[in-house]
Amino acid sequence: MAQPVGRVVALGASNLTRGFHTIVATARHRWGRDVEVLGALGHGRAYCMRSSFLVRSLPGIAQCGIWSHLERMPRTRTRSIVTDIGNDILYGASADQVLTSVDHCIARLQRLTADVVLTDLPLSSIRALSSARFLLFRSLLVPRCRSSLAQVIETAGLVSEGLHAMAAARRGRLLPQKPEWYGVDPIHIRPALWRPAWQEILCGGRDDAPEATASWSEALGLYALRPERQWLLGREQVTPQQGVTLGSGGRVWLF
Repeated sequence: MAQPVGRVVALGASNLTRGFHTIVATARHRWGRDVEVLGALGHGRAYCMRSSFLVRSLPGIAQCGIWSHLERMPRTRTRSIVTDIGNDILYGASADQVLTSVDHCIARLQRLTADVVLTDLPLSSIRALSSARFLLFRSLLVPRCRSSLAQVIETAGLVSEGLHAMAAARRGRLLPQKPEWYGVDPIHIRPALWRPAWQEILCGGRDDAPEATASWSEALGLYALRPERQWLLGREQVTPQQGVTLGSGGRVWLF
């Protein structure tokens, strides 16, 4: 952390989407106005496969355009975070499929940087679910899912075990998901804790994360940015990513 980071690469799904403005603001506050932030994120985002949430679909993180774009960019000191692992389980992926895709992403990141932070699954909150609560959340978030609570818990446990082994083998840092970050919703960080949680994740678990905030206008602007590729109501939209320069500093690309 002594040397400034010039670029942040953030991979994730709904939690990262909600906390992305915190990632941008914290990176800018810690490493300066010229920091670059590349994100592959989105509600319901999966690593293995194309995913859909409401009327929008996104390519799997392992298959999206962030990888070719990173390879074309000039090299700079980079911090990468790999988060929100587990949505693929609700889409029917096996533990091996999830771990293979995540490992593929980490391998590609490690071509560019050794600084990789992963987050574990929120196993404690998942295991605390009742069958009724699970059915409610499954119906609301992934209505096509037909996996039982027992199947999801078993697969999530296998993925978590695999992530620990992967982090050790690849010398990455695996951060636990703190139970207090979660409330009634077992997989989404409570809004009141978005900022401290994402500051801690970005800073690799350190407790000296800067108290940085983004303005509401910047947060809404980041939320509204289009990724490189998406489908709305089945119609493909392609938005070339040139990098959006923010008024307060920082430059952002989305995939």
